[in-house]
This record gives sequence, C-alpha cells and structure tokens, in this order.
Amino acid sequence: MIQTTVSPTLDGLFRRILARQPDALALLDPLNKQRITGTASKRLTFAQADQAISALSAHFIEAGLPANSVIGIQLPNTVEFMLTVLAALRAGLIVALLPQLWRQAELTMALNRTGARAIVTAGKIDGVNHADLAMNAAAEAFSIRHVCGFGDDLPEGMASLDLALTGGSTTTRAVTQDGRRAALISFDVTADGFRAVPRTHLNLIAGGLAVFLEGRVPQGANLMSAFAPSSFAGLTSSLLVWLLSGGRLALHHPFDEDGLERQIRDDSCDTLVAPAPMALRLAEMDLPSQLPTLRNVIGLWRTPEQVASSALWTLDQARFTDVYLFGEVGLFGASRTGDGTPARIMPGPHGAPRDVPGTSIAGETLLTPRGTLALRGPMVAVAAYAPAPPPSDSLLPPPPRDYVDTGYAARLDRSTGAICITSPPSGIVAVGGYRFLSQDLQEWAKRLGQGALLTALPDRLSGYRLAGRAQDNARGREALNELGLNPLMVEAFRDRATPT
Repeated sequence: MIQTTVSPTLDGLFRRILARQPDALALLDPLNKQRITGTASKRLTFAQADQAISALSAHFIEAGLPANSVIGIQLPNTVEFMLTVLAALRAGLIVALLPQLWRQAELTMALNRTGARAIVTAGKIDGVNHADLAMNAAAEAFSIRHVCGFGDDLPEGMASLDLALTGGSTTTRAVTQDGRRAALISFDVTADGFRAVPRTHLNLIAGGLAVFLEGRVPQGANLMSAFAPSSFAGLTSSLLVWLLSGGRLALHHPFDEDGLERQIRDDSCDTLVAPAPMALRLAEMDLPSQLPTLRNVIGLWRTPEQVASSALWTLDQARFTDVYLFGEVGLFGASRTGDGTPARIMPGPHGAPRDVPGTSIAGETLLTPRGTLALRGPMVAVAAYAPAPPPSDSLLPPPPRDYVDTGYAARLDRSTGAICITSPPSGIVAVGGYRFLSQDLQEWAKRLGQGALLTALPDRLSGYRLAGRAQDNARGREALNELGLNPLMVEAFRDRATPT
C-alpha cells in the first residue's frame, strides 16, 4: 500500500511505535471480558495488533466501503474497539462513535444523520443482544450496506469479524496520511438538539496531548483506561494517550471495582484514567500496599461544575489530574496543587502542562456576555457548533466565531480572578455520559398515557438520575423498550420497594 505522508494521523502514530518495538505488549483486554462479551481476553503485541488491524481494514475494503465513508462502531471497552477504530482509519474510513447504551431509536437517528455505510458491534454486551439492535437499526438506515460484528451466534446477514481476523487477507488501498482529513464523528446534545460533531486527526491528537501533557504521562506508560471510549474525551484519554506514550494500554469495562484493582496490580499499571468520582475513592485506600506501581491518576469530570467542591486528593504516591469535560465540545486538564485541592482555572490561553511557562497553547477559555463558558483551541470543532446569527434586535453581541459556547454557567471569582463553573447547560439533562433535552423526557412520558411522568433528579456522582411514574410501570417499561429507547429512560420506571 502506497502512503503519502502529509501530517500526523493516528495510524501514523501507531506505525512509528510498531517500527520501534514490534514485540512489546500493546493492548490488554479486561480480566472479566468473558462475562461481558462471552469471548476470551486477549493480550496483543504491537506486531499482533498490526496484523489484526490490517485484517480488519482488508475486510472493510473488500466489503465495498468507499474511502471517506462513515462506519458506526458500538463496542465495549475491549481490545476490539481500539483495533476497529485503527482499522477503519487505515482503510480511509470515518469512525462514528455509538455509545453502548444507545438503542434502536438513537442508533437509527445517528446512522441516518451521518449517512453511515456500515456498522460494527458485538454479539452481546453485558447480556444485551447488540447484534439484533444493530440489524434493526440498519434496516431503518437506508445508507447502511454492511453490518458486521464480533462474537458467537451472530444473526443471519451479519458478517463475522472474528473470521476476518483469522482469514489473513492482505487487501489494501492507497490512503494519504493527512491529519487534516476527517477521522471521527461523535454525538452531542445541545439546547438546539442532537448534533453530529466531526473531527480531524489533528483535532484528536490535540485532545490527546492536552490530557497526556497535563497528566504527566511518562513515555512507555503502562496505562489503564476505565472510561467508556465512545466519546471524544473517552477516545482521546485512552487511544490517543496510549499512542502518544508508546506504552501499553490495558482496558477495563466499567465497572468492577475489585477487578479493576486486581488488573492495575497484576499489570503493574502506573497511570489510571477513570471517571473522577470513582478515581477519588482511591484516596481511601492504602495505595502503597494495594497498588504500589500507580503514579498518575487522571480523573475525568462529566460534571465539571462539581470539581471545585470535590474531595481532597491526599495521597503523595500518585499525582491527580482533573480533566474537565464539556459534552463533545472539548476538554481541559489541571493537575491538583500540593495540598490536594483543584487548581485555579484562569481565563485566557493555557498551555499543557499549565504550571510550566512557555508551553504550547492547548486551548483557551472565555466568559461570554451570557455568563457562560466558551472554549477555543486546536481540539474544538467550531463549525459543528456554529451558532445561528442573533436576531436583529438583540442587545448582546455574539461570541467570537472561533469559540464554542459550552452552555455551562460560569463567573469570575472576585478575589482570585479564576473561573468558577456554577451549573450545567440549561434545559439539558446529563446522566453519566448521556445527555437529553429535558423537553424530550416529557415528550416520551406523554406516550405512556395520562398521568405518566419522567423527570431528572440531581445526583452527586452522575449529575442527574432519571425517575419515572406511570399507572403501570411494567407496561411502561415494555412500551419504552418497543420504542427502542435508551435503558436509562426505561429503567426510570422500575418498581421501587415501598417502605414497611
């Protein structure tokens, strides 16, 4: 395959490591993968990973997927996820990240919105038949031409990628290694509704560098990622940080706390990437005796307004870095101070690391006239969030066109000048990594008949949790399942035990 190198790409980063250390361990599956997918765990060297990537890439090419077409991926946090992303990019495709909790309604909307030509999934994930979900969604997305999956007992019409891995095909095609080309599409919910957010290789590398440099991840790191990779932040904090460090990436499918601790210990991981509320619990452990190799903890905050009031990090053994996530708009990181408190976030340009003068600009923060936080920088996909022009009678000037308004309410602290993030975007409900318009919750509840209610209640760990009420909760769950809705909505109508 002839490749013309123009600027860095993810496949280019992988090939550089491959050339240096083909026999070094590269990717490690979760210890409990057998329970999650029904398949055995894998431990691949860079050479073995490269063979798998080439085999999957050949399958996509032979399936007739044109270069620059979109391929949707709905997989758990396992080796197959990382291999499939790199294989799709090697074949010149654009990856659309499909969160694991999405069901038929959201899958169909995303596939149609992006004009996806293929979808990749697993037979089962945590007991849910995702192969059937993918087939049903593909039937409603007229652009889909190829459906494939990993695992056993795939339905008729779904191609087996496990067979592709053992087939040994060497089919290739010329792909220009240009970091300015589209590589990824993730999905966000804003006040204006559902939107697809495309990014280039360079956008992804910029996001990975922001986490890698601020987190002081060493070269050759033994990285553990326990954060779902089906978002911009999830992918950059795992796949990109791994490619930038040139070490190995161990994966943990959230969450089995005992299994996570065992995996960190057994694989001598020195860097952990995890949701921040869970990562802060490590401060309650006897870390030197239980996880003696851990030196860096990177906590990702889906609820950045909670960072300032979070618990102190009291362990000297490991550095803690807060990474603020703003949906799919972007992120920034800040290592904790010596006393374990979150660092001050000042407005304006910031480097990575923040406390090292003269570093390259990783991004910029801005307070808009509306009292919200905006982001600018090399990772921010400005065009995807371009606001509508303000009405002619508006008294407020629009924010600069090279910024994206995150919608998070913020203010400046009078004594320090630091940015204080005070609340999430109005009208949007965030449950873990999933965002809904509050008005959509009411629309779905109306489908269950008179008296049905679906609402969001504040939750310290996940931002919000959903709670529902219907005349018959069991029938309500069945109806929502038939509509192909996210299980977060379905389980809001679970029966609750009444106190005695």
